[in-house]
Amino acid sequence: MAAGKGQRYGRLGHVLRVGLTGGIGAGKSAVARLLADHGALVIDADELAREVVAPGTPGLQAVVEEFGSHLLGADGALDRAALGAVVFADPDARRRLEAITHPLVGAQAARRMADAPADAVVVYDVPLLVEAGLAGAYDVVVVVEAPRELRLARLADRGLPREQAQARMANQASDSARRAVADILVDNGGSLQDLRARVDEVWARLLEAHG
Repeated sequence: MAAGKGQRYGRLGHVLRVGLTGGIGAGKSAVARLLADHGALVIDADELAREVVAPGTPGLQAVVEEFGSHLLGADGALDRAALGAVVFADPDARRRLEAITHPLVGAQAARRMADAPADAVVVYDVPLLVEAGLAGAYDVVVVVEAPRELRLARLADRGLPREQAQARMANQASDSARRAVADILVDNGGSLQDLRARVDEVWARLLEAHG
């Protein structure tokens, strides 16, 4: 555990708050699913980010006002791929989008955490934990890592062109910055069987921290 983090467990009652992060393509979502299988309550920041800009929401209205109605599909939903192409190519546009969505996502996440059972292990799956300076909000920070070329290959398999994947990586924190806030590192450069075994170890450590 990082220095001083163990002192915070008692302040949050019986809920253990875990921040889960990692670079795009590292396999953070796979780790989240495995932790959920063990009994963790997982809150997915990407899912919340979709919810806050769903049709009819103030979030979507604000995005359209800022970036234009051409980013809406025929069904009135946000074309996330088109928006992504804009904001990942333009740091100023990305900051403007984050100014709209991050407070909405944060508020939604806080509501979900407040509704968690008193004895829960709550895992917040959040890509930009380091970038947003959120590490201090959690009892334990888990960072998922994988070699860069493997991450690029995984993203290509998902249909994300290499250039776009590299642009997204460039907009994220470095591996060293993530390691600096990590209490637990998860190497996801191997097989799914390897990852399952590692997550079993992580879960045991979380239960120990939970007390």
